Amino acid sequence: MPYSSLESVIEQSKEAYYLALRQTQGTIRTEVPDWQPWLVFFLRSLTEQVARLEKKVEREKIVMAALPELSLQIVEFAREHGRVTMSEVIKLTGASRNTLKQHFRTLVERGTLNQHGSGRGVWYDLR
Repeated sequence: MPYSSLESVIEQSKEAYYLALRQTQGTIRTEVPDWQPWLVFFLRSLTEQVARLEKKVEREKIVMAALPELSLQIVEFAREHGRVTMSEVIKLTGASRNTLKQHFRTLVERGTLNQHGSGRGVWYDLR
């Protein structure tokens, strides 16, 4: 699951992107091309992407630590399989449908899971 995109980092610093690109392109056809502006921009973008990812991971750790064990099992199953259904979690945990309904409802309300469909055909994935 993607946590951070390099494209979004570049999108937020378009001016610096185009400046570095112009500076490097202006020297491409010379005997000694200057790659430094482009490489510095690219490495700074990667550094920003890593910083964003670290923040997201820390936030997720805090959120996950506050979840009940049954909710954690649901989230982990969704993470491992890309999606999760009620019947899969019943088989996995042995918990009752009514208990699981409450956990799914809470996870959707908290923004941890997306709900797709309704009734017996409902399935969930991570936001």
